[in-house]
Amino acid sequence: MALVGSYVALSKPLVAAMPLFALAFVRFGIAAVAMIPWSLPRANETPLTQRERGLLFAMSFLGNFLFSIFMLAGVSLSTATAAGVIMATLPAAVAAGSRVFLGEHLSARALAAIALAVVGIVLLQFARPADDATRAATLLGNLLLFGAVLCEASYVIIGKRLSRVRSPLRVSALINLWGLALMAPLGLWQLVRFDLAQLSAGLWLLLVFYSLAASLAAVWLWMTGLRHVPANHAGVFTVALPISATLIGVLALGETFTALHAAALLLASMGVVLIASGRPPAVSAGGSGAASAAPQR
Repeated sequence: MALVGSYVALSKPLVAAMPLFALAFVRFGIAAVAMIPWSLPRANETPLTQRERGLLFAMSFLGNFLFSIFMLAGVSLSTATAAGVIMATLPAAVAAGSRVFLGEHLSARALAAIALAVVGIVLLQFARPADDATRAATLLGNLLLFGAVLCEASYVIIGKRLSRVRSPLRVSALINLWGLALMAPLGLWQLVRFDLAQLSAGLWLLLVFYSLAASLAAVWLWMTGLRHVPANHAGVFTVALPISATLIGVLALGETFTALHAAALLLASMGVVLIASGRPPAVSAGGSGAASAAPQR
């Protein structure tokens, strides 16, 4: 989760240096090359069913394509600090989505976490005193970041259907290929007008880190850890996401950290702990509880 927070924060200098769609396309391309071993079916693997193909496309469209657009555009208009705090509302968003789409029961803890998430996001809008134009841009950026959270929550909910029959890295590799295909028209359109040679060595290293961390490293670390830690306890560690994003935003990117940022961060962290420390939800045929969602993307 610290890794997830770091690449969310460090995407800000990347989106400032490259057009959004070109950045997303190159990111998916780098990850696709790295994940070739998991993109090819294994000898003993059963063929994908039509339902699985549909779910993989839906996961990629929401969790890769739309998520990347909303997250990168949101970070460009808002701050890395705000992005980390808003992304920390993911467990609450998953809980709400599970109630709406899967009919799962919402506990008092989950309802409280959702309320804390909403209040925290509202506080972020007032965390940066600015003129009306800047405030409007920040509001749009924060709304886009929350849209990214909703996309990721949908991704997690759909992923429950695949988590028991396909390995996490196999699923991640396939949806990354779909993401590359979906982003290709817009990405290639911007790439022909952008000179990649103007990127510094440091930005190329950051781009490779972003690509591999989002699609490969974070998934493997999270799913490996879940083998040894109960899912309801593992959710507590998502607190590391806003903390790492905030630290990088303040220490590396020079962003301002105000009392309102601190209050929003505290509310988001309290919501995560409420979700994670409650009684684990009953496991259905579709997969595990919301707290066990893998940080893919």
